Amino acid sequence: MPSRKQRRRRAKERRHEYEYVYVDDTGQEIEPPPEDKPERDRSRGRGNANGGKVTKGKAARPLRQAKPPSWKRSIRRALLFLPLFFIVFSLVNKNSAIEVRFLSSLAYSALFVPLTYIMDRTAYRTYLRRSGQQPVSKP
Repeated sequence: MPSRKQRRRRAKERRHEYEYVYVDDTGQEIEPPPEDKPERDRSRGRGNANGGKVTKGKAARPLRQAKPPSWKRSIRRALLFLPLFFIVFSLVNKNSAIEVRFLSSLAYSALFVPLTYIMDRTAYRTYLRRSGQQPVSKP
């Protein structure tokens, strides 16, 4: 007897598996015409509709293209987070002066710039490694 987990997986496969049934005039099931059979991936029974690269993870979907890291983009993100930092510091430190809150949020935004650059660089390198591309060399 299959376990509960196996029953759930089997039910999920049935729920997401689509079959085309062809019935003739008498109500008998017939084989579908060869041109109407959908193309399927042999590994999971699904087709890769968008033609992207299949990954080994849970979902077989194409890799999301990561942009190369940029200091300009990191600075823009920090400027977007500056008001958020100020609001948080204003809620947490209600008794401190506005200048102190602003300088604290400015300091956190300054620390946020290299952090986001490093995160972008890591994501970009991971994308290059998974896609098999070579990094762009600097002139």
